[in-house]
Amino acid sequence: MKAVIFREHGGVDKLEYTDVPEPQISPDEVLVRVRACALNHLDIWVRQGLGTPLEMPHIGGSDIAGEVAAVGSAVNDRAYKVGQRVIISPGVTGGTIDEFTSSGRDSASPSFDIMGRKRQGGYAEFAKAHHTDVLPVSDKLSFEEWAAIPLVTLTAWHMLVTRAKLKPGETVLVHAAGSGIGAMAIQLARLCGASQVITTVGSDEKAAKAKASGADAIINYRKQDFSEEVLRLTGKRGVDVIFEHIGPETWPKNLLCLARLGRMVTCGATSGPQAMVDIRYVYSRQLSIVGCFMGGRSELLEVLRLVEAGKLRPVVDRVFPLPEAAAAQQYMLDRKNFGKIVLKI
Repeated sequence: MKAVIFREHGGVDKLEYTDVPEPQISPDEVLVRVRACALNHLDIWVRQGLGTPLEMPHIGGSDIAGEVAAVGSAVNDRAYKVGQRVIISPGVTGGTIDEFTSSGRDSASPSFDIMGRKRQGGYAEFAKAHHTDVLPVSDKLSFEEWAAIPLVTLTAWHMLVTRAKLKPGETVLVHAAGSGIGAMAIQLARLCGASQVITTVGSDEKAAKAKASGADAIINYRKQDFSEEVLRLTGKRGVDVIFEHIGPETWPKNLLCLARLGRMVTCGATSGPQAMVDIRYVYSRQLSIVGCFMGGRSELLEVLRLVEAGKLRPVVDRVFPLPEAAAAQQYMLDRKNFGKIVLKI
């Protein structure tokens, strides 16, 4: 099969479009003919070597949409038909049952992994997964649109609904509206009944798109101090929830514009792994800093239900053909996108 691989860590020049063996499935797995795979910053970090050691060559890609190509002998063939449209859950447990997966907290399980991180991903014509990690979808959306849904929507749901417990009438700051996860978080905050959704962008062009996505107020962080602007917009009160995935560039100022008893939920460190925090400010204002790591299968099923019902919509910025994966990753690195970047396969 055709795939985009890397044989060693490094820059986008390490990505190679080539032929590799088709995955062989075990009795409890499903083989998926990949039709689209969306990009995430994780793809770049894995390629750069910022994580767990990998078996080389490696195929990246966590957001996979396609069709069932083959079903393992132990899988109920009434649940999975060849040609059926599916996605592979970006977070996988391989069917493991433990104290976390049995209570819907899959991403806390030691067995939890992400497609394209330690295991082979979706930058390829075929991918495999345990049958419990393969979920049917309708033809309501294109494959490219379905690929744009899973990771960012699941993570945003886990952050805002499960961990921050966002309530109607509360105020929210969503960083980086142009990112795939930021664009989806705006939609979710609005769906949860937030009274004011404030977001940040890096250009006036993205500001117009953020407004169209449902944000009430947009701050161009290249022109304005976002913490000062948030305090101005909220009458110096601050926001109840901050949706954080940037890292040290934003952490110190985040705490300055959180309301008393506010919650900052964080899932990423795009600008680096270490941030300065004034602990006195955290305890005196009774702030909560909450770590988030993707989400569980039950949460993803709820997300898919909302997408099928038309209450959440994918935001696709640009589609690249699979052989142009390096150009797609560079496009993401250059921060040119508003929404998801997708590979068509």
